[in-house]
Amino acid sequence: MVSIADIDGVLDGVPDPELPISIVELGMVIGVELQGSEANIRLVPTYTGCPALPMIEKDVREQVGQLDGIDSCTVQWCFEPAWTPDRISPGGRAKLSAHGVTTPACACSGQTTVILRTSAIGCPYCGSFNTRVDSPYGPTRCRAIHFCEACRNQFEHMKPRS
Repeated sequence: MVSIADIDGVLDGVPDPELPISIVELGMVIGVELQGSEANIRLVPTYTGCPALPMIEKDVREQVGQLDGIDSCTVQWCFEPAWTPDRISPGGRAKLSAHGVTTPACACSGQTTVILRTSAIGCPYCGSFNTRVDSPYGPTRCRAIHFCEACRNQFEHMKPRS
């Protein structure tokens, strides 16, 4: 018999199509319900206009649907509570940093998020704070492009929700 823990394990393996972390690490999963052989997964999008939402939904339905004991899987997109970078797990933050994507400090870390006006974002490659915003528009609406003057590398930063 399938359990919610089984479903959680499968969801932890569903990758975000644009980032090197799972949808669980990204904090997109807000609920899993199991009624007999029917699974209902509630997800929160990082941004409502994210072009990856149909792909994520398809991957979730397919992968959860492959579990023994699951006859159907539905995905419900929820817009409250709104997703924020605070939802990213510590392990997800580490994976993003290793990939060259920084995140705002989360409230759970005891740090406060600062409004970006100067070099407040550290470089994930060398740790220098001698960085600048190259473009507030990255490859997706939730990321901005920054540049490190110290090591001369470009990196992405997850935007705080405003």
